[in-house]
Amino acid sequence: QVQLVESGGGLVQPGGSLRLSCSASGFIFGSEWMYWLRQAPGKGLDWVSTISYSGSTIRYSDSVKGRFTVSRDNYKNIMYLQMNNLNSDDTAVYYCSRSQNGASKGQGTQVTVSS
Repeated sequence: QVQLVESGGGLVQPGGSLRLSCSASGFIFGSEWMYWLRQAPGKGLDWVSTISYSGSTIRYSDSVKGRFTVSRDNYKNIMYLQMNNLNSDDTAVYYCSRSQNGASKGQGTQVTVSS
């Protein structure tokens, strides 16, 4: 069955960095566009980033552009999100997803930015 497993979250100070990973199985990972989404406490699910199946097309929300970098390794079936210069607004549960609306997403990994 389809599985998406996020990891790499944690507690980080403002200005710090984290790298999230999304391990995929149960589908042809290298043939699908993939997405990072996040949900802050008390808020809805927000789109963060998109990467095409080949990695040639990448998009970011305005709130993370210039600070986050998405990448993928189609041989290992893993997608990454490098997050730099984190601030408190980045505190959220981060999900990887096969769809931008989050219909097929993993269980999420918590990122908390706090001093």
